[in-house]
Amino acid sequence: MQPILEAEKVTKVYGFGEASVTAVKEVTLKVYPGEFVALVGPSGSGKTTMLAMLAAMLNPTEGKVTIDGVDLCCLKESQRVKFRRQNIGFTFQSNNLIPYLTVLENVELMLRLNRRMNRIEHERIKQLLIELGLGERLNVLPNQISGGQKQRVAIARSVAHQPRVVLADEPTANLDTQRAQQVVEIFANLIHNQDRCGIMVTHDLRMCLYVDKIFQMEDGKLVRTIDNKAEIEKFVLSH
Repeated sequence: MQPILEAEKVTKVYGFGEASVTAVKEVTLKVYPGEFVALVGPSGSGKTTMLAMLAAMLNPTEGKVTIDGVDLCCLKESQRVKFRRQNIGFTFQSNNLIPYLTVLENVELMLRLNRRMNRIEHERIKQLLIELGLGERLNVLPNQISGGQKQRVAIARSVAHQPRVVLADEPTANLDTQRAQQVVEIFANLIHNQDRCGIMVTHDLRMCLYVDKIFQMEDGKLVRTIDNKAEIEKFVLSH
């Protein structure tokens, strides 16, 4: 099986000479279809910079990032924007829902931007929201739903355009434990069932119980990869 996403000896350096800072150093990783992984590490470990490079929002100083064999560094800026819009989905700590659009309209937005909106897609999105327990909230505004429901809307929006890669940056930071577990479990199920690859940056290691693999970073380096469920549970319990 070929990986959907691959980083090869990726390094990111900010500044020049004695003032330079290496945020990420020679990180190599692969994520396969149907795989949901966590990127963990202390503040300043390089997680955010790494996620930005995986998202085609930042070019590495050295190395390369590929999605389905496409080298993101070789794309022109206009091509990168189009590639991100079509192939990458995002979920953030602050769900970034548009306040004057309904739940349904927020989720359909990426399809409209990609000029793929039609009656079939409309019904597919409605069904997705129903499966996420939001069937009775389709036509309400974001300020009329709970924090957990907003994150479910954000997850639906991130996968609505059927991207190959879904990235989540601290998606549960503003949720209580029960809602956080529900959100991550929903996220994991969508990745597994739709054969996409998902990467979640999180400080809450309890959420790692729902992933298939853990990439642990320290001081800009990938120091450990855990891809065994028993070892993942051991890692979580030990922290």
